[in-house]
Formats: sequence, C-alpha cells, structure tokens
Amino acid sequence: MRLLTLVLFVLLLLIQYPLWLGKGGWLRVWELDRQVDAAQKKSDELRERNDKLASEVRDLQEGSGAIEERARYELGMIKEGEFFVQIVDPKKAVPATPVPAAQKADKK
Repeated sequence: MRLLTLVLFVLLLLIQYPLWLGKGGWLRVWELDRQVDAAQKKSDELRERNDKLASEVRDLQEGSGAIEERARYELGMIKEGEFFVQIVDPKKAVPATPVPAAQKADKK
C-alpha cells in the first residue's frame, strides 16, 4: 500500500512539472504576460508621440500661423515694421570686458 502511494505521488509530481515549469507552464505564461504589458505600454507612448507629430504636421501644412510661430520663437525672426526688444536680467548678464588701449591702437 505504501509503495502504491509513493508511485501515485511521483506520478502526480511528473504531471505537475510541465504545468509549472514546462514550455507552456504558468511561469512562462507569467513572463510572457509581463513582456506583453511592457510592449503595450511602449506602443501607447509611441502612438501618443506619433499623434502629436501628425498634429504638428497638419498645423504646418494647413496654416501659416504655426510656421510664423516657429520662425519667431525658434529662429528669432520678426516681421517687417516690428521692433525687437530684449530685456536682460541683470543677475544673469555677463559684463562686457574692456578692450585694452594697445589693442584699440592696433586696429586703427
């Protein structure tokens, strides 16, 4: 009787092995599920980035407002007839270094 119980227990363990540790076992499924979640998150981030870029492209194609805004802020351009005024923070301003008199004389 004891031998029969031991044999049945060993068979039970052999049946459980593929369920937990085999190719399609729970541990493998759990790991693949984690990978799918990570890939889905990355895909969502990339989709959001692509949507922003597509929106920006549409703005640039449809109107001149977006182009003008980029020219003003990224390239520092101004319209004809406008004045450009730059206010410098005195704390961040770099003092001008005086040019020695010898160098002034050499330039003349």
